[in-house]
Parts: sequence; structure tokens; C-alpha cells
Amino acid sequence: MSQPIQSAKLLLFILFFGMSSMVLSQDSLVPINLETVLKLGGANNLTIKEYKLRHELALADVAKAKEWWLPDLYAGTSIHQLWGNAMNGNGAFFTDVNRQNFWGGLGVNACWDFGTGLYLTDAAKLNTQAVSFASEAERNKALLMTIETYYDFLVTQLYSKEYSQLAKQAGIIAAQIEMQVAAGLLYDSELLLAQSNFSHLQVQMMSARMKHNNQAALLIQLLNLDPKTQLVCIDSLLVPIKLIGLEKSLDGSIEPIYQKRPELKSMDLSLQALNAAKKTTTTGLLLPKFSIGGYGSYFGGAFSPFGPTSEINASLIWTVPAGRLIYAGELKHYDARIALQENEILQAKASINKAVISSRAQILLAKQQLDIALAGSKLAEKAMKQCLQRQSLGTVRPFEILQAQEVYIKSRLDFLTSVSLYNKAQYQLFVAEGNNL
Repeated sequence: MSQPIQSAKLLLFILFFGMSSMVLSQDSLVPINLETVLKLGGANNLTIKEYKLRHELALADVAKAKEWWLPDLYAGTSIHQLWGNAMNGNGAFFTDVNRQNFWGGLGVNACWDFGTGLYLTDAAKLNTQAVSFASEAERNKALLMTIETYYDFLVTQLYSKEYSQLAKQAGIIAAQIEMQVAAGLLYDSELLLAQSNFSHLQVQMMSARMKHNNQAALLIQLLNLDPKTQLVCIDSLLVPIKLIGLEKSLDGSIEPIYQKRPELKSMDLSLQALNAAKKTTTTGLLLPKFSIGGYGSYFGGAFSPFGPTSEINASLIWTVPAGRLIYAGELKHYDARIALQENEILQAKASINKAVISSRAQILLAKQQLDIALAGSKLAEKAMKQCLQRQSLGTVRPFEILQAQEVYIKSRLDFLTSVSLYNKAQYQLFVAEGNNL
């Protein structure tokens, strides 16, 4: 490839980066860090909003359940008209009857079914508490996913930056080698290798940019932001964190964690709610249903005469459903739901065991990986500095500088990946042990 063609290619490459930066700067950039991501996630995340609405629905169910003891009031008028035959009290018929009457007044009817009203109200209250803890658990899951996505977004942003710098340097070195080949100082094979490496780094840069865009889209979705938003991390460095209290928990017992996990609290309250509702088919059958009703009105002909009329009715009744005694279908239904809920609690505990054990192991391995990557990064940095010193003395070939820079950047990327895994594992363990974000 001739020098003018290669130089033109390098110029287009540099112009491409310049135009990309200009376009990005004109868009609506939103600077973010972990703190702002957590605030936006807690305020805008649609999953968190959904469970807040579920909690409001549960509160409405409690309010509705409390209505069981309140009477129904009624008031109004009615007119009755009959033509034809009518039968009196002893069975005799009267023909050519024209009967009309008027009723106007107000009254009240109340029915207290103690066997269902009391227990279903208790069940509704317990379900409200269960939904509250379920909302807490889902909030932790949503924020944990947001944190993990943020770290992936930050890593891909740093990857894209590192590969861009490396690709730019590779293009410059390829141009230098091309001039030296034209002067007869280097072989064509070295130019071909440099150009191939330049193309490879361009591909890596594009791949890193695509991953960065995918993570940005996912983070925008989780934060429920405008799709046109352009996110940029203001954290230019990725450093290891150390969450308070996790050092002592790496080898602690898992049993106390069950008492802290909101998922288990929610499921336990749901189980209590089912047991409360089940009482409507057991002890609730021993409680009576008390009804009372009455009214006061004017009653008489359609237009006159009117006279004051009052009525009151009351009853105290015990109901024993025959189906409950023979088939007990509703009782079996509650027993089956309770057994399913107990099984789901055991499954949740098994899932918690897995999350805690894997998070603890992940932290230990990520810490070892982090130490190794840090040591490798320091060695690569030292080697690159020596190459730069040799360059000033004229004792190093251009391709050696590129190789040293590439090894250094790859070691830096290993370190960034290790830091990201280490930090995410800490947050995973933090949530797995029942802490709230």
C-alpha cells in the first residue's frame, strides 16, 4: 500500500473520532455516578413503582375487608299497583281487585357474618404486610441490577477509551513504519503486520463501543430515562470498594440471614394470611351470622290516606354447610395452598443459600484475581516506561512500543474487569444477607 493511501486512511480515521466526539457533545449528556444511579433507580424504576402500586392495592383490600360490619342504609319511595284477582290470607279469591299503595321512608339492614368477616380482615392485614416486604425485596433486586449494569457500563466506557487510544497510536506507528519501508529501512512484512494490527484494534474498538451502547440502553431502561438521553460516567477511574460489615460475614452462619431477608418475611406473612383465611372453614363455622333490619315510613294508598308504619327484624343463625361436612372442598383448597406456600419458603431458603455461598466465593476469587491483575498491570507499566526511555535513545523499534502499549492496556483492562467483578460481588453478598440498598 502506498504512503498517500495509508496517510489518507489514517486521516479519515482521526476525522472519524473527531466527528464522533462533536456529535456526542451536542447531544443531551447526563453525567452519572453510582450515587446518582441509585437515586434515579429508586425514584424512576418501573419495577419499584409497580410494587408500590401493589402495596396501595393491598391497603385498598384491607379497607374493603373492614367494611363487613357496617350496615346498608336505604331511603326512597315505592308505589305498588295491582289489577285483577288477588288472594287473601285464608286462600279465598277476590275478583276485580284494584289495589294500590304507597311506601316512603328510610331504613337500615345489617348483617354480621363473624365467621368470615373477622378472619378475612386479619388475612387482608397480613397480606398488606407481606406485599410491603415483597416491595422491599423487589426494590433491592432492581437496584442491584442497576448497580451491576452501572459497573458494566463504566467498564465498557473505559474499554472504549483505552482501545480508541491504542488504535490511534497503532495508526500513527503504521504510518511511521510505512515511511521507513519506503526509505528502505524496514521490511514490507513489518508494515503488513502493523497494518493488520491497526485493523484488529479498530475492530476491538468498535466492539467495545457496541458493548458500551448496549449497556447504556439497558441502564436507560432500568432508570426509565428518555431514550434520547446520552449517559456518561463521571467516574474516570474504577477502584475497589469495601462495604462495611462484609468482612465478618464471609464465613458466618446462613441461618440468621433468614430472619433478615424481606422475601422470607413476605412469604411467612402470606402463609399466616392463608391460615387466617382458612379459619373461615373451621372455627369460623362455630360463629353465628347476626342480621338486623328495620325501617320507618308512611304507608297507605297511592295518594291518601297515609299512616306511619315501622318494622324491625332480627335473626341469629348458625349455618352448617352440608358440602363442608361431606366433601370439605374449601378446606382442602386452603390446605393445598398452605402446603404450596410452605414449599415455596423452602425453595426460597435454598435460593438464599446458593446466593450467599456463591457471593462469598466470588468475593474471595475476585480479590485474588484483583491482586494478580494489579501486579500484572504494574509490570506492564514498568515495561512500557522502559520502552519509552529506549525510544528517546533511538534503540527501540516502533512496533515494540506498540506491543508494550498493547500489553499494558490489556493488563489494565484485566484489572478493570477484576475490580468490577469484585465490587459487584460485594453488592450481591450485601443484598443476599438481607441488607437493603
